Amino acid sequence: MFESLTEKLDTIFKKLKGKGLLKEEDIDIALKEIRLALLEADVNFKVVKDFVQKIRGKAIGKEVLESLTPGQQVIKIVNEELCALLGKTNSRIQLSPNPPTTIMLIGLHGSGKTTTAAKLARLFKKEGRRPLLVAADLQRPAAIDQLVMLGAQIDVPVFHSKEATSPVTLCVDSVQKAKLDARDIVILDTAGRLHIDESLMSELQKIKKNVLPKEIVFVADAMTGQDAVNIATNFNEQIGIDGIILTKMDGDARGGAALSIISVTNKPIKFIGTGEKIEMLEPFYPDRIASRILGMGDVLGLIEQAQKTFDQKEAEKLKKTIMDESFTFDDLREQLRKMRSMGPLENLLNMIPGMNKMKDVTIDEKEFVKVEAIINSMTKKERKNYSLINGSRRRRIAIGSGTTVPDVNRVLKQYVEIKRMLKMFKGKKGFKLPKGFPF
Repeated sequence: MFESLTEKLDTIFKKLKGKGLLKEEDIDIALKEIRLALLEADVNFKVVKDFVQKIRGKAIGKEVLESLTPGQQVIKIVNEELCALLGKTNSRIQLSPNPPTTIMLIGLHGSGKTTTAAKLARLFKKEGRRPLLVAADLQRPAAIDQLVMLGAQIDVPVFHSKEATSPVTLCVDSVQKAKLDARDIVILDTAGRLHIDESLMSELQKIKKNVLPKEIVFVADAMTGQDAVNIATNFNEQIGIDGIILTKMDGDARGGAALSIISVTNKPIKFIGTGEKIEMLEPFYPDRIASRILGMGDVLGLIEQAQKTFDQKEAEKLKKTIMDESFTFDDLREQLRKMRSMGPLENLLNMIPGMNKMKDVTIDEKEFVKVEAIINSMTKKERKNYSLINGSRRRRIAIGSGTTVPDVNRVLKQYVEIKRMLKMFKGKKGFKLPKGFPF
């Protein structure tokens, strides 16, 4: 996400910070390079022009050019303008004072509406709400089956009918069903098309007129770049949208859609999809995204991810384990599973300030699978007392896990090192586990 843009901006800022004194021409050269970097990231040219002009207006000033750290001041201005470009503040879906709140998802075929509908339902359910999913895409029969399967996965009911011929009637009936079942959120998964056409727009306009959704959210594929912006504009003009969800952000190294779509449509991005898994939908925080683009990481995002995975009771239990020096292979396996459930590890690393600059850092998720297989091949006694694992036991564990004896030896060595580090933690004065973290 924004990988190529982040690298280019980092190079530009290094040049600025390397100069003790900045002249007007230095800033103009940097702005020209920023302009090119944004255009190469597939950002709308009008957006780029306006963005660069705003930065120049603030950067070409006595207080910046004559400050002790002019390079840092320019970066600060870029960060502020990026936040403004991305919408300044987080915008959540507005809930109706009289339930149910109806959310209508619209977009082209392949944008990820069906998966996004289930992801949204999961988020609302975690907040204690009672969502109802509605399979209103009658054009693609597989869409109904897909939503039913996803609904079962997150234990959320799906209102559907393969015999239905009118998506308008189906959507109206779904709202009535939600009222009867005391469901407070209704998420309409409407039909998409391979391209915008009159019949699609007419169908969506009828659903809007008859259902009166609280919010209409446009779901866009971030990887389509400027096409996503143009399509969003078209949908906004013909249907009217209240917000945007950008999907497939994990596959978009440029980020042009995210940086253009808000300015062009004047509508906020509410969520971003960061992976295929059902839990990979994040609220869109402009300040945090700006920090990621500028290579400053997203520490708050990392903390929130950890807090979703680790509760305080588990943290206290782990603390007791550390204090008692009884950290076993069972504990190690549990912590590895929790780390992996936080999302792709490379995504987590990108939230740590400065990690984007470390090009030699690579994470092979298969190694985690291998470690867990080795632990699973141990007996209960071996997992509790690693000193029992002699040569013959190591061969047995290797055969049972489909690995090699050197692999088993490496895991044992890493485990001993972790125990040593935990012992050091214990010795620290005022040792306390921070809320939400495994260590």
